[in-house]
Amino acid sequence: MTGPPNKRQKREEYRKVQEAHNEQGSGQLELPKKRFYRQRAHANPFSDHRLTYPTRPEEMDWSSHYPSFIPAKTSSENGSSTTSTSTTSPSLTPEAPYPTIADVGCGFGGLLLALSPLFPTSLILGLELRSQVLTYVHSRIAALRSQNPLPPTTTTTTTAAPPYHNISALRTNTMKFLPQLLPRGALTKLFLCFPDPHFKARKHKARIVSSQLNAEYAFFVRPGGKLYTITDVEELHLWIVRHFEGGEAEEEAAAGEGDVRELWERVDEEGLKGDECVRVMSEETEEGKKVTRNGGRKFVAVWRRREDPEWVEG
Repeated sequence: MTGPPNKRQKREEYRKVQEAHNEQGSGQLELPKKRFYRQRAHANPFSDHRLTYPTRPEEMDWSSHYPSFIPAKTSSENGSSTTSTSTTSPSLTPEAPYPTIADVGCGFGGLLLALSPLFPTSLILGLELRSQVLTYVHSRIAALRSQNPLPPTTTTTTTAAPPYHNISALRTNTMKFLPQLLPRGALTKLFLCFPDPHFKARKHKARIVSSQLNAEYAFFVRPGGKLYTITDVEELHLWIVRHFEGGEAEEEAAAGEGDVRELWERVDEEGLKGDECVRVMSEETEEGKKVTRNGGRKFVAVWRRREDPEWVEG
């Protein structure tokens, strides 16, 4: 006699049904239930997760992520890719043909959903390493798009378009493969919300903030763009500040490894008051809501990308 299905079997069956509905794409989809997408809290960024990624940003096909904005690419006989001009061409025009806002470690996608109506002309990308969490985000976005369809007209403006068509998520390791995905100066905003604190000293190398990574972030954030950080762990907040404007940054500059302080300047408290992104990442993310429920503190720090210095001939 066969007993009732266990929890793991229930989760697998639910996800299969959800994925089948997403593939059919007919009618309104139901929002996925988070309890059926069980996943560890964190993933090891140094493990080999067998991720797929392009060799350079020009080869990245964003049409599958933003079909309402980016035309699909088709391969010609000689192997080169061309842009499709079929009748199913996108009806909206993005700010750029690639994401200009990124959320590193997007989790269950709360920030993506909150940012979508605020920046309707910007393509917004969530970067996540955990596979089950990413599957949930994809199902969530697909359901919201089906519930907020584009009007059947070719005169729709981007600013009047319904939300959620300009957001997507991608499974990748930001510490390794970001240069394969985005060109230099692509981003206007980069979010690091409630990152893994990695309390043990031997795990600090896995933190998403370091002088080396901060310099790499400066490669992708255009001058004048902003990098947002928020955490409920004060020690991690102090670590972030130290690696942007003092402590380790000074030591590495003295050792001839470059000075990350030349790339970023901190936005003062007065500058944060009118920034809607600060409110959104504090109140709309899943972790932010959890910290609020538990009565915890939130530590916010925002940096603005400095202008590139003039090149001096030697």
